[in-house]
Order: sequence, then C-alpha cells, then structure tokens
Amino acid sequence: MKLIYDRLLEYGMDPDLTDFLAVMILILFIGILCIVTNFITKKVVLRVITHIITNNKIEWDNVLLERKVFHRLSHIVPAIIVYYFSSTFPDFQSVIEKGAVIYIIIVGLMVTNSFLEAFNDIYLTFEISKIKPIKGYIQVIQISIFILGGIVIIANLMGESPFILLSGIGALSAVLLLVFKDSLLGLVAGIQLAANDMVRVGDWIEMPKYDADGDIIDISLNTVKVQNFDKTITTIPSYALISDSFKNWRGMQVSGGRRIKRSLFIDTKSIKFCTEEMIEKFKTIQYLSEYITSKEQEIAEYNTRHEINLDNPVNGRALTNIGVFRAYMNYYLQHHPGISQEMTLLVRQLAPTENGLPLEIYAFTNDIRWDVYESIQSDIFDHLFAVAPEFELLIFQNPSGNDFRNMMEDFGGKIRGRGTDNYS
Repeated sequence: MKLIYDRLLEYGMDPDLTDFLAVMILILFIGILCIVTNFITKKVVLRVITHIITNNKIEWDNVLLERKVFHRLSHIVPAIIVYYFSSTFPDFQSVIEKGAVIYIIIVGLMVTNSFLEAFNDIYLTFEISKIKPIKGYIQVIQISIFILGGIVIIANLMGESPFILLSGIGALSAVLLLVFKDSLLGLVAGIQLAANDMVRVGDWIEMPKYDADGDIIDISLNTVKVQNFDKTITTIPSYALISDSFKNWRGMQVSGGRRIKRSLFIDTKSIKFCTEEMIEKFKTIQYLSEYITSKEQEIAEYNTRHEINLDNPVNGRALTNIGVFRAYMNYYLQHHPGISQEMTLLVRQLAPTENGLPLEIYAFTNDIRWDVYESIQSDIFDHLFAVAPEFELLIFQNPSGNDFRNMMEDFGGKIRGRGTDNYS
C-alpha cells in the first residue's frame, strides 16, 4: 500500500485524499485478484480435474466429483489471498485475519463433510456394506467435526485457546443438558429421522397415540406437523417418532398399489353341495365355465378311481356352492381392470365366527388415489353382494327391528287365521 501511496503523492494529490484512494485501490485490487483466482480455479483447474476423473477407469473418484469435494475446496483460495493481504491494513488486520480464518474453517468443514459422505457412498458399492454398514459411524464423526469446528470458530473470535473453551463447556455440560433437553432430543431425533429416511414432508403417517392420521407438512428441530384428513393440525415431538411406533404409508404410495382386505360373511346355513341343476347353471357363468368343467372331470376321476359310493353325498368329493363362489371371486378379481395382477391376489376362507363364515379378499388396487381406491373397492363388493344369491348363498346379517316387526306380523296373521278357523 505504501507503493501506491507514494505514487499518488508524486502526482501532487492531497495527503488525506491519497490515503483514502490508496486504500480503495488496494481493496479493488484484492477483490479483482480474488475474482480472477476463483475464476481460474473453477473454470480451468476444476475443468481439468473433472476431465481427468471422468476419463479414467477409476470409479471412486467420480463419487468425490458428485459430492462436490473439489468444488468446495476451491473456495479456500480467495480466503487465503485475503488473509495474505491483511497485513496491508494494520488497523483492521486482526478482524480481517479472524474473518478469513473463520471462512477457511467453514470451507474445511464443508469439504470434510462432503468427503465423509463420498466415503460412505464408495463403501456402499462393496458387498460388505450390506452386512456391516458404517453410516452411523460416519454421522457420529460428522457431528463431532462440526462441534469441534464451532468451538474453534468461537475460540478464534474470542482470541483464546480452544482447549480453554472446551474445559469451560465441560463444566457447564450438566446445565446445558438440562436447559436444552428438548432441543437436544429434537436434534438427535431429527438427525436419526433424516439419516434413516424415516419420514419426509408429504408422507402419510398414522400415530394413534397423538391422534395423528394425515400428511406431514413440516419437520423442524423439535416438532413434526401433521395435517390430518379432517384438516386439523397435530404437532408431534420429533423424538416421539423415534421412541414410539407409527405407520408410514410411503411404501404403499411408492409401490403403486393399495391393499384391499375385507370380508364377506356368509350365513353357514346356506352352504351346501351343488346339485346337477346348480352345476349346469354355473356353467353359463363366463368366468366359471372352464373351472366347472375341469373340476367335474377331476372329481369324477377321483371318485371312480377310489370306487366311491355316490348314493350318499358325504362320500367322495363334490362341489359346494361356497367353493364355487370362492373360485368365482378369484377369477372375477383376476379380470378386474382396477386390481393389480403383479401384487398378492387371493380369496381366502377365515375361521368361522358368530357372524358366519368370512370370505376375505386380499388384493391390491392399481391406483393409490383415495377416491379411486374406494370406488374400486365399493364396485367389487357391490357386485359380490348382488351375485351371492345366484350361488344360493346368504350374506349374514343380524336381525333388525324391521325383521322382528315382519316376524310379529306373520305370527299375528297366523294367530288370527287360527282364531277364525276355530270360530267357524
């Protein structure tokens, strides 16, 4: 700066104005130098490094490039220049040096963090990573490095040794843990939630303990906000998602299919063997014609081979209306345009209950939208309720008030009829 000052005095400028202009020229020079070096680093050096990395046969260095380790490292160059020229400003040298050092530390933390993430990515390419993952250890190292970096920055601002600051923090750790308990729990929970990809904004979660059933709209340090389907907002502590159980429906949304798991309850009194008339009727049903024909042949061969006495239907094998109806339900679902054929699809018989015999449909729709899912499910059961009587099956239903009223009316009619007969 003295050289610039002397040159300006030679031109006969005022000494006070000369000081100001010398400072401004030097600042401008440093700024231009930083811009030029940054441009050279990013446009020339990084391009050369990128070209070398992308054109060699080594795979792991591509990960370093993707994680932008070299890009972030380039930010150190301008800070070094500013630190080098800080001595030309004696009045502000300490402030400039501290600022440059803090910037270098921050860039160093960013580079280290990117390198650790790249290291984890490289490790995941090996088969051993599936057995012994190191992501948790990487995260612990990242947290430790950021804490140490923060301590070094604070110590640099205070002009003290970092070890002195560490000893002071150790004495206050108990108080800090007590005062910032919720924040620390939220911080740890937030790191775990993000690291394990447990929840994201937009996920549909269910957490009955907090009456939460809806989409996540915000994830902060201490809370997770859920907008329920009735448009109310439930706020859940972040650490509750770690300590308590909850259901995340993201898997269903990603799979592209939504499960139907619902039963028809058949009145057991209506279950019976199929008669010849019933079998001929079932043959006219499009989905069952081939099934009935093949089953008849299979049953006839079995009974003939084992010399079954068919005078009693208990002997041998025979078709039942419940079995044929179950087969029809299965074929019907296999041909339904709204049911996914790539996912689990079955019709199963559950254990009988006091409400009859449950025939459960376990299948997945090929559309996860709520309204479409409900429409597909309703259409299926509308049809099955309507066709069950065609198989001479009754859907179980507890007697209602109307049933009792009709029964009483019938009973009263019979009593009145008997009374008239006796009178006559």
